[in-house]
Amino acid sequence: MVALKWASWVWLGALLLVAQLRADDDPEWTTPIMPFRIVGNLYYVGSRDLASYLIATPEGDILINSNLESSAPLIRSSVEQLGFHFKDIKILLISHAHWDHDSSSAEIKRQTGAKYEVMDGDVPVVESGGEKDFAYPNTRYPAAKVDRVLHDGDKVRLGDAVLIAHKTPGHTHGCTTWTLQVKDGEKLLNVVIVGSWNVNPDYRLADRPGQPASYPGIAADYQRTFSVLKRLPCDVFLGAHGGYFNMLGKLEQLRGGASENVWVDPAGYQSAVAERERAFEDELTRQRL
Repeated sequence: MVALKWASWVWLGALLLVAQLRADDDPEWTTPIMPFRIVGNLYYVGSRDLASYLIATPEGDILINSNLESSAPLIRSSVEQLGFHFKDIKILLISHAHWDHDSSSAEIKRQTGAKYEVMDGDVPVVESGGEKDFAYPNTRYPAAKVDRVLHDGDKVRLGDAVLIAHKTPGHTHGCTTWTLQVKDGEKLLNVVIVGSWNVNPDYRLADRPGQPASYPGIAADYQRTFSVLKRLPCDVFLGAHGGYFNMLGKLEQLRGGASENVWVDPAGYQSAVAERERAFEDELTRQRL
């Protein structure tokens, strides 16, 4: 009985920790923004910072990122404001298996019947509701069954849309950067949606006595990721967070009279990749001292 009571208190403590994490969500993650067309058949349907993307095709639609557990109504409203039907979403993808990007996946699957397609390294995390996350195992959310396990370089096809899944690990085991080509009039533009390139504050990149790396090979994974990102052709620069690509600043430019070409930012992409790689290398050096 004592053991049972102790286990109950431990479980309650874990729930309270998760509740506190959720209560402390960045308001930019939960504040709606008017959905908008980025280019061609690619639309933004996320919040002021947590990015979700809709790719519309004649055969149905693809949604990238389900975001927070509370985000499904916001995403649905955004999709419908644009004149699309939520149930037309046939495929659900994510940028990586952290709770701020995949917590509504089970609910969106329930509402739409969409196939959930996830990169191999992140499958155990989403199917355990976050329990198998190497960094945040106590941050739980509804588990979602994966319908297709993706591997590096796999293609996701629906209608006239073809997305390529690039495995860019480090931030998570299966962090995924998505690329696709979108027609803008007579132009064919290369779109890059960065999964993540950030080293979170509690990540351990190097083995030290009593403090092993967050997972074996994490530093090599980040190095591989930056090598991949630097090689990707990019016209339209997007990411899992609006802050990656200065979304709010670019929307201000649009309101000031700029054209939709603000989303075409190859120089901004290369600059951001270089800056994030320097930040990673600096942190790795610091941790090795």
